[in-house]
Amino acid sequence: MSRWEGVSELVAVTETSSFTAAAKKLGVSTAQVSRQISALENRLGTKLFYRTTRKVTATEAGQTYYQYCRQLLNGLEEAERAVTNLQNTPRGKLKITAPVTYGDQKIAPLINDFLCLYPELEIHCHLTNQTVDLVASGFDLAIRLGKLEDSSMIARQLISRHLYVCASPDYLTTHGEPHVLSELSHHNCLLGTLEYWRFHEQRQERNIKVSGNLHCNSGQALLDAALKGIGIVQLPDYYVEHYLQTGELRPLLQNYQHSGEGVWALYPHNRHLSSKVRMLVDYLAEHLR
Repeated sequence: MSRWEGVSELVAVTETSSFTAAAKKLGVSTAQVSRQISALENRLGTKLFYRTTRKVTATEAGQTYYQYCRQLLNGLEEAERAVTNLQNTPRGKLKITAPVTYGDQKIAPLINDFLCLYPELEIHCHLTNQTVDLVASGFDLAIRLGKLEDSSMIARQLISRHLYVCASPDYLTTHGEPHVLSELSHHNCLLGTLEYWRFHEQRQERNIKVSGNLHCNSGQALLDAALKGIGIVQLPDYYVEHYLQTGELRPLLQNYQHSGEGVWALYPHNRHLSSKVRMLVDYLAEHLR
């Protein structure tokens, strides 16, 4: 048995806590993963995992061995990236994750443009609103919105997004226009996942609790309701900017507008930024502006 055999399988099983998930991640059968781990345990003369019907957990020996193996695989990936970086044209795989709506409207079209420039790339773009583990899931890059949690990731701000409070002319004709924050309590406010809206007042951030007859975790649905005159909405610029330009929506409470929040590119700190990732991040930063 080669001393490299079973290393990728051990790392994948440790990071996914599952033989099945590890097999899917590596693109092999579950039986092959199981055989490699068993052979590795026989060669090392120790048990590497506790197996139950629900979960696979590394033993103390398995966890220790994983730490060293993870470093070996990181080094191998670094070596492959170093060779790729010697070539001027970006090629090979890039795995990216981004939020669903922002990714669909802003990131995916730019990725497609980037692919037109560099057709030798193979980009896997996964749109999700879940916060994924970049290292465990094998992502080279993540696009994140808003305030970042403390993380070991390296972050670069690409642009800022701004929140707009707005309503249709029909709604405002019927119900009037709020001019101060306290007047929102007299209006039908269309709500997403939060029970409050964000504003800036006297250089400080202020959250105002609002209420209305529509709660929905889809910004597109809230936009549609606002366009139909059902109520007032607060949404990021990429939802409403077109309708503000056409006059189908009117901006409100602009003196209290939220000062904006970051759109970020994140990548793991323990890897040098490959040229193809750096070029894509630079491209996104330039064209998002």
